[in-house]
Amino acid sequence: MRKICWQLLFSLFVGLLFVDLAAAARLKDISHIKGVRSNQLVGYGLVVGLAGTGDDTKKGKFTSEAMANMLDKFGISVDATTIDLDNAAAVMLTAELPPFSSNGSRLDVLVSSIGDADSLQGGTLMLTPLRGPDGRVYAMAQGPVSVGGFSLSKGGGKKVKNHPTVGRIANGAMIEREPPSTLFIDGKIVLTLNQPDFMTVSRVVKVVNETFQQKIAIPLDSGTVEMTPPGQEKEFLIPFLAVIENLQVTPDARARVVIDERTGTVVVGRNVMLDAVAVAHGDLSIQISAMPLVSQPPPFSFGETVVAVEKDIVVAEEPGKLVVVPRGVNIDALVKALNSIGVSPRDLIAIFQAIKASGALHAELEVI
Repeated sequence: MRKICWQLLFSLFVGLLFVDLAAAARLKDISHIKGVRSNQLVGYGLVVGLAGTGDDTKKGKFTSEAMANMLDKFGISVDATTIDLDNAAAVMLTAELPPFSSNGSRLDVLVSSIGDADSLQGGTLMLTPLRGPDGRVYAMAQGPVSVGGFSLSKGGGKKVKNHPTVGRIANGAMIEREPPSTLFIDGKIVLTLNQPDFMTVSRVVKVVNETFQQKIAIPLDSGTVEMTPPGQEKEFLIPFLAVIENLQVTPDARARVVIDERTGTVVVGRNVMLDAVAVAHGDLSIQISAMPLVSQPPPFSFGETVVAVEKDIVVAEEPGKLVVVPRGVNIDALVKALNSIGVSPRDLIAIFQAIKASGALHAELEVI
């Protein structure tokens, strides 16, 4: 029985190597295993060695208190109220702990100033514990901070590039405690889709069952699939998951139009359809010009020279173009129709909002 399972899993994995990757997406790219997830870590520490660009300890007390607490651990008793230095900065640390991380592995750490420091350039982070949501320490961070910018000031002038108060320590944290990970839930593996959809989950179940030629996958809802592996031993489980995550599935998606009003960006999904609608577009431009007029009094008179301003207002309106979009048109024809009247991204925003209000746009309109 064990030999048959090995042969089946091996043949399935080899067969996946010859699948056309352009036809669909892999399950590993559109879903994840429930219970196998990354964890966020956070910590509070001190960056020292700054060349006068640290926190102003006279304004904020937390930096001086943190420095006093750190020195106390080295057997140096200092009153926090007497500490006045600008070569240190209080920072918050954030990191992401991947699943199945082992002791001794390293993580990248993001360092962000929480005081009034001007720059973290050239600083070194002192040994800082990183804690998880449960309050337990999972990693320790320490090392030089790399800042992708600078802040220079002299003679009242100041030059800043990027964000010098935020830096990164590559491999700056060492894992001290392994994160909890659960593959099995009541003896089964639960697969969760990143974008829940009934059509996508139906396709996942069909592909999995057809691949293993037995009913091992059951849909629970629009975003969850429950699977029964051939065995809970690692020698069968790892090849089984390798086959599952490389299965090709064509995901379905809702028709959606995303609009970013701040940048004028419009993204239209491929499934966006329209009813019959007519779109008119025209530009109205107003130009105001001013011309000074001087009134000069006659010679040897007691009059005064008067300067007046004559304003000329010109209003020009380009003739609007009316474009008729037939019913059931797809995104390609819609883009061609809108480009034919020369609309800009800002105009597209107003046009899509108006079409949605008319009820002709069969898609979700999301404004971000």
